[in-house]
Amino acid sequence: MRAVVIHGPRDIRVEDRPDPTLHAPGDAIVRVVAACVCGSDLWPYRGVRPTADPHPIGHEFVGVVEAVGDGVTSVSAGDFVVAPWAVSCGVCPQCLNGVQVACDRRASWGGTDDLGFPVDGGQGERVRVPMADGTLVPVAGVTDPDEPLLKSLLTLSDVMGTGHHAALAARVGPGRSVVVVGDGAVGLCGILAARRLGAERIIAMSRHTDRAELARRFGATDVVAERGKAAAAAVRGLLGGVLADSALECVGTSESMDQALRCVRPGGSLGFVGVPAGGAELPIGVLFSKNIAVAGGAASTRAYLPELLEDVLAGSIAPGLVFDAVMPLEDAAKAYAAMDERRAIKVMLRPSGEAR
Repeated sequence: MRAVVIHGPRDIRVEDRPDPTLHAPGDAIVRVVAACVCGSDLWPYRGVRPTADPHPIGHEFVGVVEAVGDGVTSVSAGDFVVAPWAVSCGVCPQCLNGVQVACDRRASWGGTDDLGFPVDGGQGERVRVPMADGTLVPVAGVTDPDEPLLKSLLTLSDVMGTGHHAALAARVGPGRSVVVVGDGAVGLCGILAARRLGAERIIAMSRHTDRAELARRFGATDVVAERGKAAAAAVRGLLGGVLADSALECVGTSESMDQALRCVRPGGSLGFVGVPAGGAELPIGVLFSKNIAVAGGAASTRAYLPELLEDVLAGSIAPGLVFDAVMPLEDAAKAYAAMDERRAIKVMLRPSGEAR
């Protein structure tokens, strides 16, 4: 099969890889219908996170189950499924508490499972899914989704659930004012999540016309292009002299965290989901003096999938609009470059034979 392999900074290759086979009773083999490049994939692509050895990459995909092990009960061959970005068993204390990212048996796409078997990356033609019952979510009634629905289903593997996690961590709810720092796919989905949760005022931080337009389409009431103290002043001006009740930090840098903290009011809440990449340490003195509640981290998108899937299928949310480019899997290197250079918000990859 063909699959994407990262060799080092800005060195993305599509290579022949062995077709996956079942190794354990809980395994499933999924034929990938669509995958994508994540903003967090750009950290190793840029060299911010080192790549010690070439390995398959990609942690977001949807597809059709081709085979299952004898122990799999929740999905069957022919089911269309969403694969969350984190593999999880579904039965350990962490999974039962809804924190699948801390699963006792967690495996990583492109790495190995707890039995020592290699796990395929999501950016490929097929993937062996360990612990399929705890990981995969079947989409009832869907076998061949059109492109708009396919895009929205794909966001449920990561970015929509991650944006939702940020909003929940920031205590977003009816009547609240919200600032969203980050206009990538996660930040935009955070805006959509804030609207879904009933926020009254949603301020997007963006300097890019296309992203600002999508932010408004997703529910942003205002867009602020300023940064630093000027941004906080702009938020005060929009909110009648006060800062926001909630802030969503969706980037993962020290600058983005500083921006979020500047824009949230004393006694407010901050939800952070940006993968740390550049010293986003929390200033305890600021939190202490402003009594800001901080929560967040890696999102257990598996926990949020059922409710978000229901809304996607009902048509009440369309997070798939974050995909503004579709490329064949063989053009993965171009997809990474397009996102790295901010020529694309998020790129969907279609394996050969899956593109329409």
